[in-house]
Amino acid sequence: MKPTTKLLATAALCSSMAISPAHAEDVRIALVVKALGIGFFEAAAKGAEEAAAELGGVEIIYTGPTDTTAEGQIEVINSLIAQRVDAIAVSANDQDALVPALKKAMDRGITVISWDSGVAPEGRQMHLNPSSNPLIGNMIIKLAADHLPDGGDVGVLSATTTSTNQNIWIEEMNKVAGNYPGINLVSTVYGDDLSDKSYREAQGLMSSHPDLKAIIAPTSVGIVAAAQAVSDAGKAGEINVTGLGLPSEMAAHVASGASKSFAIWNPIDLGYAAAMISYNLSQGDAEATAGGEIGMGRLGSVTLSDTLDGAMADPFVYDASNIDDFKDIF
Repeated sequence: MKPTTKLLATAALCSSMAISPAHAEDVRIALVVKALGIGFFEAAAKGAEEAAAELGGVEIIYTGPTDTTAEGQIEVINSLIAQRVDAIAVSANDQDALVPALKKAMDRGITVISWDSGVAPEGRQMHLNPSSNPLIGNMIIKLAADHLPDGGDVGVLSATTTSTNQNIWIEEMNKVAGNYPGINLVSTVYGDDLSDKSYREAQGLMSSHPDLKAIIAPTSVGIVAAAQAVSDAGKAGEINVTGLGLPSEMAAHVASGASKSFAIWNPIDLGYAAAMISYNLSQGDAEATAGGEIGMGRLGSVTLSDTLDGAMADPFVYDASNIDDFKDIF
């Protein structure tokens, strides 16, 4: 990381932690996101605050680096360890690179879970998937295939090469690609969850594949950038952009025809669930064991697999018929 970026990340961390000082008795749960300034994670923070208000005596520390790097998250985690927070719930930029810092946190008695984008098992107590990985993988290619009855070339625009969740979803998508005759997956490119780079990568897909019919972006940053690139190229309605996105950010692109449909779980629910799980584990109200259940408040409970992960809910499809009902919520 460049020195200026380190200073920015540290400043962002300090400012996010200084917003609402905790009372001495508060349980402090740190919600560590891939990067600050991403709508999906800001919505998740609202859910975490909802859980805190419901529980009482809980402070949510919403923080993360200024860009999507493992180095930035490690810096944030080390600062949280020094502050002796009760729990760290992290959406990881790299499943392996964060392990040493998170192991140090657990050695200090801090509860550690991952959510959204996972950490390797040795670096956390459990992982909360927003949905089932096979269901998400099938959904994102189905959303493209549903509007390509005759098949066609389909490109993939992902986040980073090390992003745990996107890599798993793309792997699951490839497993079921044969179920959709005529769909030709031509290339996977990476926008690093940066709007400008994702935009350029989408342009590159269109340039490299003149017969491109769809772009699948399993990232809320990438899908918006790709839809804008398609619109700016005058190909809305010709190339369908789909994947995982936020209704508030995709409503205009659905209206323009650049995206016929997309899917997402509710990030507010995801942040709420991560906070509830963190609280229950940190307070000894539950244990992360294979086959065990951990309460998620109004969302019920999550059942853990042998690898100590579990799914919150199925993905939900948004299109012109329902997006207006959700665009003002998240």
